[in-house]
Amino acid sequence: MMVLTVLIITFFLPKQPRFRYEFQKGKVWLNKDLVSPFSFAILKTNPQVTTDKQDALENVLPIYRYSPELYTAVEEAYSNEFDVKWRGNAFPEEEKIPNKIASLKLLKSIYEKGIIAVNPKHQKGRKYYDISLLNNNISKTISTQDAFTVQTALDYFNTTFTSTKVKEKEVVMNLVEDHLQPNIVFDEKLTAIVQNNTINSLSTTRGMVQKGELIIAKNNVIDDEVFQKLQSFKETYEAQTKTIGDSKLVYLGQILLVGFILSLLMVFLSMFRKDIFSDNRQLSLLLLIITMLLLALTWSIKLNLPSLYYIPFCIVPIIIRILFDTRLALYLHLLVILIAGFFVPNSFEFVFYQVTAGMVAIYSIRNLIKREQLLLSALFILTAYFICFVGIALLRDGSFQEIEWMNFVPFIISVLLSLLAYPLIYAFERVFGITSDVALIELTNTNNKLLRELAFKAPGTFQHSLQVANLAEAAIFKIGGNSLLVRAGALYHDIGKIENPQYFIENQNTTLSPHDKLPYEQSAQIIIKHVHKGIEITRRHQLPESVIDFIRTHHGNTRVDYFYQSFLKNSPEKFVDENIFRYPGPIPFSKETGVLMLADSVEAASRSIKNPNAQNINDLVERIINYKLEQNQLDNCDLTLKDIETIKLIFKTMLMSIYHVRIDYLQNV
Repeated sequence: MMVLTVLIITFFLPKQPRFRYEFQKGKVWLNKDLVSPFSFAILKTNPQVTTDKQDALENVLPIYRYSPELYTAVEEAYSNEFDVKWRGNAFPEEEKIPNKIASLKLLKSIYEKGIIAVNPKHQKGRKYYDISLLNNNISKTISTQDAFTVQTALDYFNTTFTSTKVKEKEVVMNLVEDHLQPNIVFDEKLTAIVQNNTINSLSTTRGMVQKGELIIAKNNVIDDEVFQKLQSFKETYEAQTKTIGDSKLVYLGQILLVGFILSLLMVFLSMFRKDIFSDNRQLSLLLLIITMLLLALTWSIKLNLPSLYYIPFCIVPIIIRILFDTRLALYLHLLVILIAGFFVPNSFEFVFYQVTAGMVAIYSIRNLIKREQLLLSALFILTAYFICFVGIALLRDGSFQEIEWMNFVPFIISVLLSLLAYPLIYAFERVFGITSDVALIELTNTNNKLLRELAFKAPGTFQHSLQVANLAEAAIFKIGGNSLLVRAGALYHDIGKIENPQYFIENQNTTLSPHDKLPYEQSAQIIIKHVHKGIEITRRHQLPESVIDFIRTHHGNTRVDYFYQSFLKNSPEKFVDENIFRYPGPIPFSKETGVLMLADSVEAASRSIKNPNAQNINDLVERIINYKLEQNQLDNCDLTLKDIETIKLIFKTMLMSIYHVRIDYLQNV
């Protein structure tokens, strides 16, 4: 699995050799004297290139195309309509021909000079502007003043055309207005081609550095000129090594580095988190998160994003902290940042930003109990980025005025993207079967469907589960552990009693018991069956395995002693198969499951105390817990003797509060 992850990550990573020097404008060059090993051109800065482009585009005139053939269609349409209008107005027939010829002659002269469609984009606040006029593939520069617009053409016609009769002139003017249309039109496509050709022909360099020439000496400050030389040297070096260098060896180097770092993760898990190391699902999740983030980095590099700080690196520690623990979150975050540091510019600066922000992310989310915690964490991360950003800027430039605040925008976007951790956590829980605190909070809501069913069908069991949850949660909170997990486990540990609740004493309302009519073996099997039923019900409702573990282990492999002893007492002559009366196990294997077993037994036994005073409760707790120890039920737990004593004290204190027992202080005087 790890090998596959290494191959996937390295397959997509950039394959060109990496420039060996890190440098920043205004910093001192601490490396040895840098002499150019080859000749290279000094690249212009981005602002210089932008200025050159703007100047070049200013000199490119918009191209307009003259269409002489348009007049032919206009002339024909005008002539036909002129005849119709003249007859329609019953003007003298002998005056038609002179007026028609005069108006057509004038109209032709207008079209020959040209009617332009003025483009406001080209005017730029000016009344007239120069254009490149294309006529029969011959271009010449003219001013828009040298051509008509539709309005100026109409005005010209009105002042030039003479007619003795006002009505006739009015008809002709209306007719001319309908047939005036631009025949000098902006050719946007051709203009764009010329502009692109002009931009492409611009030089992006300004001078040369010859082979053997000193670029910068040790301990010199990197000023603007030297910085541009170094930047040009870096780009030329990377371009040359990309074509000359052996990409297979680069690939091998990446495999060695990524493989070594992931091996460190495996060693860490095998030493400190054996539960994850031995669980393929959890291990797959960790490797998937690493792969996803590094692929996002690779994608960003290939797309040439303006800043790699857009990538939400802090999403890794947030997700790992919520799904696992603080130590693993920090360790995994450091490993991811170390790998990413090989492929980003200004590696130290990048690592500093991400490590500090990642630590803040981890510290700000101890437990994701409320949704606003994620928003607060995002705010803390943004604050950490801001402090680092301002601090590094002041360290570099020594002035607030020199800080380029727009460079902080990628950090803001990154923090916003880190909020995707919330839906991703939900998805990972579902796919990989991992339980977060958010899921546990939802499970411990007593209004959810399954717990409401338990409260309705087995109210005694429900009340017992609530008391067990309170006892176990208080104990695990004191000795250290996942209090949310133990509470969820306690609420569901007896969920199997939904089936046949009347067979369990806490749900019986009369002195008559259905067990009175059953053989002891059958009664024992009914009691034991609630474990199997509980597992079946919770799996049907898709509860996490970490909660189902409490159902499996809350009785361990102990016997149902009441029915076992009753069988021995009433049938001493019969052979007894002890396994019939024994729970299948396994025994508890964590602090949480161990504490639940003790809380369950103590709470159930406390209900049988006829006189619940301090002494009786003390004796009960001691007897129950010592019995579990004697039965080796806690052998696989992480509970220490000190933990056991703490648990006893908490149980005694809480049970005395539940039964309203007051200590008789006079006896101790």
